[in-house]
Formats: sequence, structure tokens, C-alpha cells
Amino acid sequence: MWELRSASFWRAISAEFFATLFYVFFGLGASLRWAPGPLHILQVALAFGLALATLVQAVGHISGAHVNPAVTFAFLVGSQMSLLRAFCYMAAQLLGAVAGAAVLYSVTPTAVRGNLALNTLHPGVSVGQATIVEIFLTLQFVLCIFATYDERRNGRLGSVALAVGFSLTLGHLFGMYYTGAGMNPARSFAPAILTRNFTNHWVYWVGPIIGAGLGSLLYDFLLFPRLKSVSERLSILKGARPSDSNGQPEGTGEPVELKTQAL
Repeated sequence: MWELRSASFWRAISAEFFATLFYVFFGLGASLRWAPGPLHILQVALAFGLALATLVQAVGHISGAHVNPAVTFAFLVGSQMSLLRAFCYMAAQLLGAVAGAAVLYSVTPTAVRGNLALNTLHPGVSVGQATIVEIFLTLQFVLCIFATYDERRNGRLGSVALAVGFSLTLGHLFGMYYTGAGMNPARSFAPAILTRNFTNHWVYWVGPIIGAGLGSLLYDFLLFPRLKSVSERLSILKGARPSDSNGQPEGTGEPVELKTQAL
């Protein structure tokens, strides 16, 4: 529980709250229909991608800029953060998302609000198909995050923020046609709360969580394994102090991405 007494811990929680607030506010805002006609998929995809890229650049060095409960779950599966931190991150993300959607709701004309860009399945897409799509969308997204955030990579090329933003944009360019491209349970949860519409809402939790977990296992245990013992992993999950990790830089209980700084 030492993390609860750490100022950096609470700064990270605050960063996740405000980052998710901004992400939902700008992402959902760009997805509203202000004029008759079809929604421009490219506009929505770029809005979400640029919003996330901006936030990774802004708060990545503070909290890792997860901005997504599924991403936090992926880091938890990879034993890269403590259970306590993961729980607090997810709570902050959900509260931030609802706050962002509430602000958007309050500043948007009634005629434009609609369902507040609620994620819905495309007609003809079954819940099973939608879940598989969400799994694959989040899987590629988490793989990109793990690869770009990985402090073990030498001579990383390009911008971490842009790489993550483009990965999210790619997911939206494909997924918008199937499920509205959830990829983030907090993003899907916020408009569902405000519109009180939870039809097929479970898809936007189960799909991203499974996809994120698979992405973490694929990268951290198969593609680029982290050579940590079971005891080291348990120590991180329990939130051991940095001094308790016997000199191992990965056994601090801090999210690994906080130590990269190369955003």
C-alpha cells in the first residue's frame, strides 16, 4: 500500500482521469452528426487517433497515458504494474470518460446530441462477429503500444505518440463499419451511461479485454519475452517497493512505460 502514500501515484491517477476526459470529449464530439448525410469515417478515425497521440505526448511521462481500461488490463497481465494501480487507473478512466461525455452533452444542442456517438453494431453483424472484431482491433492496438513503449528497444525510430495514434486510427478505419470501433470500454461506457442504452454493451467490454490480454501475452511471452521469475511478477503485482526488487529495474511496481520517457 506504499503507493497510496506516493505523490507520483496520485499524479498518475489524476493524469488518467483528465486524459480520458479529454479523449472522450474530443473523440465523441467529432463523431456527432451536425448535418444530414453519412458520417465521415476518416474524420472520426483521425479525431480519435490525434486525440490519443496528443495525450500520449502530454501525460505519457506521468502515467503512461493508458486512457483505456483494456490497455491497463494488458499491462496488468504482463505483470508491469500492481493490482492496486491497475484498479485505480481503471476507476479514474471510467470516471473521466463519464465526465467528458457529460461536458459534451451539456454544450451540444439537443438536436445534434443524438445517441452521443454510442457504439452500436452494424445491421447484419452478430454479437459473436462483433466480439471477434473488437478482439482483433484491440489486439493490434495493444501490440503497437507494447512495442513502442518497450524500454528494452534500442534506437527506437519515430514518435511513440504518433505510432500509438495511428494504430488507433487504423482500428477505427476498419472497425467503424462493424461495431463503431469501441476498442476502449471507457469510451463505450460513457455514452451508454448518459443515454441509458446498454444494448449489446457487453461486447465492448469482453472484446477489448480479451484482445488486450492476448496482445499482452503474445508480445511479453512469445514475441519479445520478459525474463522475469514468478516471484518477481508476483512482487510487481503486489506493489512491492522499488527497493524490494533486488536491483531489478522492472520489479518496481511502477508501469514500465513510465520509465521510457521517449514520447
